[in-house]
Amino acid sequence: MTHARISRVIDNLRDRIAHLEGTNSRKAIVLPFGVPEIDARLPGGGLSYGAVHEIAGGGAGTVDGAAAALFAAGIAARSKGKVLWCLTRPDLFAPALSQAGLHPDRVIFCESDREDDVLASMEEGLSFGGLASVVGELVRLPMTQSRRLQLAAEKTGTMGLVVRRWRRQTEASDFGNPTASMTRWRINVLPSEPLPTAGIGRARWLAELMRVKAGECAEFEIGACDAKGRVCLLPVSVDGSNTSSWGRSCAS
Repeated sequence: MTHARISRVIDNLRDRIAHLEGTNSRKAIVLPFGVPEIDARLPGGGLSYGAVHEIAGGGAGTVDGAAAALFAAGIAARSKGKVLWCLTRPDLFAPALSQAGLHPDRVIFCESDREDDVLASMEEGLSFGGLASVVGELVRLPMTQSRRLQLAAEKTGTMGLVVRRWRRQTEASDFGNPTASMTRWRINVLPSEPLPTAGIGRARWLAELMRVKAGECAEFEIGACDAKGRVCLLPVSVDGSNTSSWGRSCAS
């Protein structure tokens, strides 16, 4: 057996082992935030393509829920190509998505009455392989279904974004259950950025990276997505303390 053939066999074995472990032995393709403090917390320096990422508001309220949707829209906006957005409630405000960088011309909306159909549509979109990202609004994400989405994303290299939405506070407890998602984020609304004159400044969020495989949890005080889907780090909180980012150990 030649040296080249041995190398190919070893590479194939590594890829098979990585697939069984749910990881990728080769360098992953990522979508960076462009904020060094955030990207440094993510394996590869950004959000991985070929993976599913969860995003939720800090509570059951509509304000935090809207911020979570806009955070997802900003991520989708920075990916290249069409975006499939699956939902059960027809309350998505297209002009707000556009302000976060995701123009409606890029979005294919898929509305259904049941969450099972949203999951099926997401899996179909991730398996298709011709989309920049697939977004789905869900109350619950059981481990089995999340694993199916993760496998479909790994197969095509498409990014999956699950926006967790709740109609009542009791449903929010489901967010603590384990899933196969690569990262899990929680977005809370903060007072807007102060201006030197009267007016409303840029919206601010507390973005909590609650879980990341092969990484550490962290919290970031950020400016909301701009017209190109970009966020910025705002290092000084309202009370003057520096809470730009800090990490703590996190099980991966």
